[in-house]
Amino acid sequence: MKLTFYGGAGEVTGANYVIECAGAKIMVDCGLAQGGRFAERGNYKPFPYKPQEIKAIFITHAHIDHIGRLPKLYKEGFRGDIFATHATLDLARISLDDSVRILKDEAEDLKEQPLYTEADIIGAWKLTHGKKYHEEIIVTPNIKVKFNDAGHILGSSIIEIFLEENDSFGKLRTSKIVFSGDLGNPPTPLLRPTEFIDKADYVLVESAYGDRLHEDKSQRQEKLRQVIENTIVNGGVLMIPAFALERTQELLFELNNLAESGRIPRIPVFIDSPLAIKATAIYQKYPDYFNNEAAYLIKSGDDLFNFPGLEFSLTTESSKAINNVPPPKIIMAGSGMSEGGRILHHERRYLPDPKSTLLVIGYQVSGTLGRRLLDGAQEIKMFRENIPVRAQIKAIGGYSAHADQAGLLAWVGHTKGVKKIFVVQGEEKPASVLAGKIKNDLGVEAAVPPAGEVFEL
Repeated sequence: MKLTFYGGAGEVTGANYVIECAGAKIMVDCGLAQGGRFAERGNYKPFPYKPQEIKAIFITHAHIDHIGRLPKLYKEGFRGDIFATHATLDLARISLDDSVRILKDEAEDLKEQPLYTEADIIGAWKLTHGKKYHEEIIVTPNIKVKFNDAGHILGSSIIEIFLEENDSFGKLRTSKIVFSGDLGNPPTPLLRPTEFIDKADYVLVESAYGDRLHEDKSQRQEKLRQVIENTIVNGGVLMIPAFALERTQELLFELNNLAESGRIPRIPVFIDSPLAIKATAIYQKYPDYFNNEAAYLIKSGDDLFNFPGLEFSLTTESSKAINNVPPPKIIMAGSGMSEGGRILHHERRYLPDPKSTLLVIGYQVSGTLGRRLLDGAQEIKMFRENIPVRAQIKAIGGYSAHADQAGLLAWVGHTKGVKKIFVVQGEEKPASVLAGKIKNDLGVEAAVPPAGEVFEL
C-alpha cells in the first residue's frame, strides 16, 4: 500500500493524490493548479501516471482546484468511475462548463491546445456516481470508501479510505487514511458543521490558513453592514469579487437578513455571475444539506436567496446595463480572486473611484490580482491598461470558508491512533507552521510532503 502526492503538496491548489492497494489504483481529487493565471502552464503537461490505470476517483468538493483536470484525465484515457456527493456533482458540472471558455482563451495566449473541451466534460460525466454521506462504497474487496460532511461548500466531503493488503509473508495488513479536502469554518449560516473522524492511521489535512486565526465570526455581519453603510454615505459602489460556490450564497443569506431587519437601506444589489446564479439554483435543490436553522427557514416559506432590490444578471446585456444604475449599489461578480469574469469590468470602472470599495471575502492565492489588491497595489494592469487603485480595499476574514489554525488543530486532534499527518494544500509558511503546531501541541508526527513524494502506508 502506498500514497503518492501528485498535486496539492507544497501548494494551495491542484489537489491530486493516488493510492495503490492490492494491485488497484484510486485517486482523490484531480484539481487545476492556479496562480497568476486561471490555469498554470504545468497543467498542460501529461499526467505523471497512466490515466487508464486509475480504477476510481473520489472528489472532495466542486472547487476547480479539486476537479479542474477531470476532463483532461478523461481526454487522456481514464475510463474508471468518478464518485462524489450528488450536490458536488451538480456544482462540479456547472463549474467545469464555465471553465471551458476561460481555458480556451488562456490556451491561445500560451500557444497551447485547450486543456479540454465540452466533449471531454460530457464523456467524463458519463462515469460519475452520486453518493450520500456515510454510504459505504466498495471499490474492490480490498478498498472501501466513505464520504463525511466537510462543511466547506454544499456537498463537500472528508474522505475515509479503508485498505487491506497481504504483505510478502501472506499476513493481512489494514490501514485507514483520511483526506480532509477543504474543511469548513463553522458556524456558517447555511451548512452543517464539519464532521470529526474518530480513528485513522494517516491523515491529510489542508493548511490554507495554517498560520493564522480568523476574525470573530459573530461580528462579520455587522462588519458587512458597516462596509455597506460607508459605501452608501460616500455615494460609491461596493464591489465584491464573489466565489460562485458558497460565499455568494452566504452573502445573499446575510444581505437578506440585513434587508429584512431594516439594518441596511434598500439599494440595488446585482449578482453579476452566471455561474453563481446557476449555483444558487442548485443550493435551493438540496435543503437537506443545510443546518437546522436554515432548513427551518426554508420550510417556513422564506426564500433565503432573494429580497427586494436584488437582481440577477445572466446575460451580457444585463451585465452592461448595471453601469446605467447610479450609485450607491452593490455588485457581486466572479471571479473570487479577480482572475477573470465580469468582476474585472467593474473593477476597471470603479477602482479609480475613491468613493467606491472593493470587499475581499475569501482566500487570495499568491500571484492573483485579488492578492495584489489585498497587498496594497497602487496600480494594476488589466485589459492592457494601467488602472490606478483609489478605491478602498477592505477584507472580512470571517467569511472564509476554510478552517483557521485553531479549527484545523481541533479537527486533527480529535482523531485517535494517528501514525502520521501530512499537511497539504497550503503555501509554504502556513503549511510548515501548522505541521510544527501539530507536532508540538498534539505530539503526532507531521510533515509537509513535496510534490512527487511516495509514502508506504
